Amino acid sequence: MRSTLTIGEFATLTRLSVRTLRRYHAVVSLRRLLRPEPVGLQVDVRTLPQRTVAGITGHVRLIDSMAWYDSAMAELDSVFAPDECTGPPGGQYSNELFVQGAGTLTVFRPVRNPQASGRIEVVELPEVELAVTVHPGPHDDIDVTFGKLGAWVVDHALAVAGPIYETYVVGPRDTPEPNLWRTEIGWPVFPLAPAANATADQ
Repeated sequence: MRSTLTIGEFATLTRLSVRTLRRYHAVVSLRRLLRPEPVGLQVDVRTLPQRTVAGITGHVRLIDSMAWYDSAMAELDSVFAPDECTGPPGGQYSNELFVQGAGTLTVFRPVRNPQASGRIEVVELPEVELAVTVHPGPHDDIDVTFGKLGAWVVDHALAVAGPIYETYVVGPRDTPEPNLWRTEIGWPVFPLAPAANATADQ
C-alpha cells in the first residue's frame, strides 16, 4: 500500500480541501444570518457632510461586485498617490444591487484635488444621515452585520430610500491580516427620537 501521494493527487486533494473549507464558511455565515448570535451591536447615528471625491460608478451584478470593486480601486490607486488621499476609501451601494441582484455601485477616495481620468469622475456626495456600525474582520460574513443593523434601524429610526455606504477604515490595502480589517456600514435614516442620536446597544 502506497504511503505517498503523487503531485497530481496532492493537488487534487488540496483543491477539494479548499472547496470544503469554503462551503463550511458559507454554511456558518448562513446560519449566523438566519440566527444571529445575541451580541450587542454598537450603532451611532451621525450626519456626514457634503463631500467632493474621486470615484468610479458602474452598473454591476452582485456576483461580479467584488471583482469590479478591486478593478476600480486599483484604478483610483494608480491615479492618486497615498499622500493625496485625505481619508479612507468608501463605497456607495444601491438598494437594487442587493434586492434585484444588479445595480449601481460607486467606489471613491477622498483626495485633495479630485479630477477626472479614465473611468474616474468627480463625484458629489450629498449630506446624509446614517446609522453606522462597524464590521470587524473579514468580509465573508458582512451580510450578518448588515442584517443586525437593519434590525436596529427598524426599532430605532425610519429607513430612508437611498444607497448603503461603506467606509473601509482598515482594509486589504492597509494590511493583509483580515482580522485587523474594520468596515463602517452606514444605513440612511431619519431618526424617530433624540435617543437614536446616541450610541446604542442591541
